[in-house]
Amino acid sequence: MKRKLVLPFYLKLLSVLLILICLGYISVIGQTVLEPLLFALLVSTILLPLSKFFENRLNFPRSLACIVSILLFLLSFALLFTILGSQLSKLSEDWPAFQQQLQDSIHDLQKWISANYGIKYKQQVTYINKAMSDSLGAGTNVLGQTILSISSTLLLFVFTLLYTFFLLYYRTHISIFFVRLFHENYKPVVLEVFGQIQFIVKKYMLGLFIQIALVSCMAFAAYSLIGIKYAIMLALITGIFNIIPYIGIASSAVLTCLITFATASGSHVLLVIMAIVIIHLIDSNFIMPKVVGSKVQINSLIALLGLVIGELLWGISGMFLSIPVIAIIKIVFDRVEELNVWGYLLGEEVGATKPKKLKIKLANAKKSAPLQDDKNITVK
Repeated sequence: MKRKLVLPFYLKLLSVLLILICLGYISVIGQTVLEPLLFALLVSTILLPLSKFFENRLNFPRSLACIVSILLFLLSFALLFTILGSQLSKLSEDWPAFQQQLQDSIHDLQKWISANYGIKYKQQVTYINKAMSDSLGAGTNVLGQTILSISSTLLLFVFTLLYTFFLLYYRTHISIFFVRLFHENYKPVVLEVFGQIQFIVKKYMLGLFIQIALVSCMAFAAYSLIGIKYAIMLALITGIFNIIPYIGIASSAVLTCLITFATASGSHVLLVIMAIVIIHLIDSNFIMPKVVGSKVQINSLIALLGLVIGELLWGISGMFLSIPVIAIIKIVFDRVEELNVWGYLLGEEVGATKPKKLKIKLANAKKSAPLQDDKNITVK
């Protein structure tokens, strides 16, 4: 009878730390490959039912079904950017008014500084000119970084589409590979993990789209009642930015307040701030927990840590990908007996709904049919 090897706690802790360091290092040096691959995993999970519909109901070849699904996905994005572009073109007409209002505000601020602190206009202008001249030296670097960022974003978008096509096309082949990678006794567990990952990612992405739609509708209603211009564009910006927790809503609030300041009065800006705060409270307390949070079952502390670590590793993309990646890791941890405790750490506190313990005994696994050929594998 074989004895089970039991390692001391410090060796287990050392192994965990080494694994985390290796994974962090691999994620940094492999960002060019892993970042579009993870985005493609999310997109392909959303498009999988559509691709299956074209294959099974319309008898499309798999390659054609994948291409049509991706084209429809691109068409929805093109429609969104068309709406935003039309609003931005109208916004350019108000640019002179924005400049004039900004100059008036700066003039009032200078008067207030001069009256309260005794700093004359000439001294303020001298200081501003010096600051502007110092910033010009860094202007070329900022411009170069902006161009580089745009080019890298385009490459990320292109590779994401390519990876999405191949993940959809070779989905059965990839699934069979992972099933054959492990012992045949663990085939039910592997298939269950695949099904749960597909379910969680699909529900999470659909929940994000529902969240964007609900937040955008609330923002549009609020901005329309306040009476500010470009309510549609600002509502879409609020809804889209809101998918990045904590930081997205603040960024959209700053942008919305600036545009409102350029086209309306200061009282409108205060009303916009109040509306965004109320929308954020409704989203964080009702929409996010019910629509998105209930699908991934990750506690807020781990979600916040994931956002911070994702931003440190990959920037904005890392913040967006951190939640689904943690959800996938939790699925794997919950189904490996030695890693159950880490799955418990990632999940919500045990309360009214106790997490279902999914454990397949080895005796039952041995009764399953052995993996002899591809026909024994059921891949959804």
